[in-house]
Amino acid sequence: MHASVPVSDTLLLGVDFSSAPSRRKPITVARGQRRGQVVLLQGLEELPTLEAFGVWLQQPGPWLGGFDFPFGLPRELVQALGWPLDWPGLMRHYAGLGRDEIRRQFAAFCAARPAGAKFAHRASDAPAGASPSMKWVNPPVAFMLHAGVPRLIAADVHIPGLRAGDPGRVALEAYPGLLARELLGRRSYKSDTRARQTDERLIARKDLLEALEQGRSRLCLRLKLSHAQRDALVADASGDRLDAVLCLLQAAWAADRPGWGLPAQIDPLEGWIVSA
Repeated sequence: MHASVPVSDTLLLGVDFSSAPSRRKPITVARGQRRGQVVLLQGLEELPTLEAFGVWLQQPGPWLGGFDFPFGLPRELVQALGWPLDWPGLMRHYAGLGRDEIRRQFAAFCAARPAGAKFAHRASDAPAGASPSMKWVNPPVAFMLHAGVPRLIAADVHIPGLRAGDPGRVALEAYPGLLARELLGRRSYKSDTRARQTDERLIARKDLLEALEQGRSRLCLRLKLSHAQRDALVADASGDRLDAVLCLLQAAWAADRPGWGLPAQIDPLEGWIVSA
C-alpha cells in the first residue's frame, strides 16, 4: 500500500454506504486481502448506524478502503454558491449545513440553469458514469457526502489528493456502478423495492459474480469466494453486499499502483473516483 507495507499485509475494505443506515438497510462492509491478482473475500459486516461507522473507521491500519460516496463537490457549484475554495474549509462549511438547507441551495442552483444541464459535474463523473455529487434524490449522494466525509475527517483517515491523515488508514472514493456496467452493460442487478427484485436481476447478479471470479474486468483481478459467500451475495436482492465487494475490488486494484492509481493532477475540491 505504501513503501513500508506489502500489499498482501494490507486489509482491503469495500464500503456500500447509506446516509441514513438502519438495521434493515445498514452500511455494508466487505473485507478482503490481495494475493497477486487474486482478491480473497474474507467476510462481510453490517453497521446499522452512522455512529457505528465512525467507530469502525478508527480500527488500526494498515488498511485501504473503497467507499461508495462522493468525497468532493463540483468546482463550478462551489464557485457559484460562494463557498470556501479549499477542501477542508469547504467540508467544514458543508458539514455545518442542514439537509434542508443543502436541498434548497442546490435546487435553486439547478432552477437557474437550462434544461439538460441542471446539475454541475465533477471531472471524474463522466469517465465513471457516476451521478453528480450534488444530487439530493435517487440516489441522494449529496447527503451521503454530508454524512460520510466528516466522519472520515474525524477519524483522521488519509484521503489521497484531498487530505493528509494517518498513512496507514487510506480512503478512496469508489463507485460500484463503474465496474458493474463494464461487465453487465445496462442490465440492472439490484433493487430496494421488493416488487422489482426480479428473476432477471437475480440472473444478472449471478453473471456479474461469475465475471468477477473469472477476472474478466479491466482491473485484471480475480475474486475468490466460498460457496456460502457466493450464495449470500446472489441472495441479497438489494445488491448492497455485491456493491461492497465491487468497492473492495476497486481498492484492491489501487493497492499496488503509484499514487493509488489516481491521476497525477486531480482537482483538490472535487477528488477522483478510483479506477475511473
